[in-house]
Amino acid sequence: MPGPQGHGSVLKRRTGLRRLGTPLGILATVTAAFAYVGTVDPNEPGHYPVCPLLKITGAFCPGCGGLRSAHAFIHGDLGAAFSANAVATTGYFLFAAVWVLWLVRAWRGQPLRIALAPAWWWSVGALLLGFTVVRNLPFGSALAP
Repeated sequence: MPGPQGHGSVLKRRTGLRRLGTPLGILATVTAAFAYVGTVDPNEPGHYPVCPLLKITGAFCPGCGGLRSAHAFIHGDLGAAFSANAVATTGYFLFAAVWVLWLVRAWRGQPLRIALAPAWWWSVGALLLGFTVVRNLPFGSALAP
């Protein structure tokens, strides 16, 4: 039977591992999704549904090209990934940075708190709207997937 110190270190270890459960679970889910997209090529028709906005209006939404971007990213072709969807590819790097921060803070027993002022959210929305409009105009065709 472990003494008081032995029991405490086991509890600390379990608590530490429990804190890492959510970030590691998210990483496993994202890894599985990227593995699937890396295996099942979105450039071949019939594997994924067509974007409803593109099908109905012919306009690219901010997510159009995201699967092709993820596929190229998985295969190490950053040029093709940015070409398919620059915002999504930037999002992959942003996700990685936030995930590492989350994991480190969880390891230290600190919560992950990212509080963005409303101006930041409006800026992100404006960026996505601008990206969507520009990629659908003739001079922005480089941003189209």
